[in-house]
Amino acid sequence: MDDEIDNLTRVHLRRMDGKIDQMMDAPRDHGRRLTALEIAEGNLAATERRHYANTAARTDRTDDRLDRIERRLDLIKPPRAAADEKYRPGADLTLRP
Repeated sequence: MDDEIDNLTRVHLRRMDGKIDQMMDAPRDHGRRLTALEIAEGNLAATERRHYANTAARTDRTDDRLDRIERRLDLIKPPRAAADEKYRPGADLTLRP
């Protein structure tokens, strides 16, 4: 009978030991998962910044192209001529729209 109790106690102790090992591994696993999430978030933020920069560059190029088209069609005056007209020496100093 004593051997039976000893064996039963050992079985329960082994089970508890296994459960404790699982509990010890859980935080490590959570740490790895959190690290993976942080890396993914960082990659997403970097990708978003790249998209923003690309969009800004495309907008700048589009503005440049639109300016060239307007100048070719004489829809606007070249920037230098407009500045010369506004700020002629001897002219009144009020700004005209």
